This record gives sequence, C-alpha cells and structure tokens, in this order.
Amino acid sequence: MTTSHTPSPLSYKDAGVDIDAGDALVERIKPLARKTMREGVLAGIGGFGALFEVPKRYREPVLVSGTDGVGTKLKLAFEWGMHDTVGIDLVAMSVNDVLVQGAEPLFFLDYFACGKLDVDTAAAVVGGIARGCELSGCALIGGETAEMPGMYPAGEYDLAGFAVGVVEKSKILTGQDVQPGDVVLGLASSGVHSNGFSLVRKCIERAGDALPAMLDGQPFRQAVMAPTRLYVKSVLAALATHPIKALAHITGGGLLENIPRVLPDGLAAHLVKGSWPQSELFAWLQRTAAIDDLEMNRTFNNGIGMVVVIAADQADACAASLRAAGEQVFVIGAIANRADQAAAVVVR
Repeated sequence: MTTSHTPSPLSYKDAGVDIDAGDALVERIKPLARKTMREGVLAGIGGFGALFEVPKRYREPVLVSGTDGVGTKLKLAFEWGMHDTVGIDLVAMSVNDVLVQGAEPLFFLDYFACGKLDVDTAAAVVGGIARGCELSGCALIGGETAEMPGMYPAGEYDLAGFAVGVVEKSKILTGQDVQPGDVVLGLASSGVHSNGFSLVRKCIERAGDALPAMLDGQPFRQAVMAPTRLYVKSVLAALATHPIKALAHITGGGLLENIPRVLPDGLAAHLVKGSWPQSELFAWLQRTAAIDDLEMNRTFNNGIGMVVVIAADQADACAASLRAAGEQVFVIGAIANRADQAAAVVVR
C-alpha cells in the first residue's frame, strides 16, 4: 500500500529570488534616475522600454552607441566594500567612447546581475551610475536587475551598460583630416580608470602588507578606486568652438593601441616622454610590477585619459578652453609621417 505525499509549496523566494527586494530597489532608483532627466526623454524607468526623441536641433542626426563593463576592478570593490563609484566607471567607459566621434551622449541603460540581491549595495552602485549620467548630461532611462541564484558568489555582482549619443552627420570625427605637424594634447586621467586591474590586483598581492598608506594625497584604496574621469562636458564645449580633428579615449591597450585607431594610414603620433607627469600611483604600479615604459603605456592610460589632435595654430586656444573647463592639459607630442613597418605611436 502506498501513501500519497503532498509536497510543501515552494515560492520564488524559496528558490532564491526575492521579488520584494527587487521592487524595493526600483523605488530607491526612481528618484536617482529622475535627477538625470533631460530633453528628449518621453518615458523612463518602469516601462518595458524607454522612449527617447532625438532633439530637434539636429538637422541630420546620426546615432552613436557604445557598450562596456567595469572589468576586474569590481573584485576590489567586493573585497573593500567600495560600491559607490563603480557605477561612474560604468557610465564613463561608454560615454567617453561615444564622445570621441563627436557625439553628445543622450541616454544610458545598465544591467546589474547578482546571485542574491542586496538592496543597499545595488542602490549604491546605481547611485554611482546616476551620478555618472548627471555629470555627463545623459539620462538614465532604463536598466535591468537580474537576481540569479547560483550564478555568482555571495556578495558579488557584474555590471554592463550602454550609451547612445547623437552627432550632426557633417560633424562626425573620423580623424581623416589629421596631418603631419598636428599637435597631440593629453587630458589627465583621474587614475587607473577601469583598465589594467588584473595587473593592479597582482601588484597588490605582490606587495602584501607593504602597501603604501597614501598615494597622490589620498588613502591607498581611494587612489586605486578613483572613478574614471568623465570628459563629456568639457570636450563637447571645446568641440563647439575649436576645430578638433580627432579624439582618442585611452582604455585597454593604453596610449600605444588607442591613438592609432583615429590616425589615417601612413601617420604616427610621436609622444615626448616626460611631457606629462607620472603620478605616485602609476610610479608605484610600475615599480611593483617591475615593468618598462613600453609595457606601462600599453597596459594603463599612464596618466592620460583622453587625447586630442588639433592643428598646431589652434592648439594653445583649445588647451586654454579645456583648462578653463577644469581639465589638466599637456602638450604630449605631434603627428608625423610613418615609415613602413614603424610603430604608429612612438614615445621617446
């Protein structure tokens, strides 16, 4: 004789997904997102899709999109409990990329994935995302929070996002007008930004208990985790008044691999070593990793987060405008003809 057994009810929460926590997070996010609203937003947070109207001041609008994450910098955010600035990194990695084609960032959407949703942690991260959007003048109009039990270790999460910008078709920056004699300006970075952190973490591991207490006037952890600088407002203002020929966002691959992306065939950037200062942070990383200048310049931004290429007779005025907007600007080199088989970026 068999006896039937009625299984006890299983809820989604029993399976590890807390719908109430997700709802609570959305309520925390709404006022943050509202602070980023701008012209063009027709419907933002809460719907199945976000609606945006391209501003009517554009006659021939071309949409420019970019997507990225934060990379292994997140591992330090987990370890050190520093969640409030990685959202700025997330925004910056996309909006700075969109900017280099001359585009004004319009809106941003994020994706936050975790094993178990901690509302306070997620709200801190999204607070950073909203702050990044505010600083770059784009609207946070949507996103996705995914709670996926078993996919991520406790206390960890992943981030991805994308930005959409717009540029007048006639004003797209392609670098095609760059020519020998043009000046290369470098805009200072705020630190490591969001690339090279696999090596940064190895340096921290190698240093053990011998980590410096302070670097560049900040506690060590704050110096390492300083969020990626947002160049949008200052560079857009410069673009409106100066004939900038090309821009390069210095991310993975550093100066050596990013500048060639905006140079015509047959040209090279000749950079002058020492024309911009090396911060204590980068000096510590180079010393700890025991790597040469070549490796530094292709692994990290090494102190230059954005490069501007402009005609020599326009360089001083452009640099003055960027400094007035709050940027640290250095004349770091010039464009020259590139010999066959020669490197596209030379630092000496």
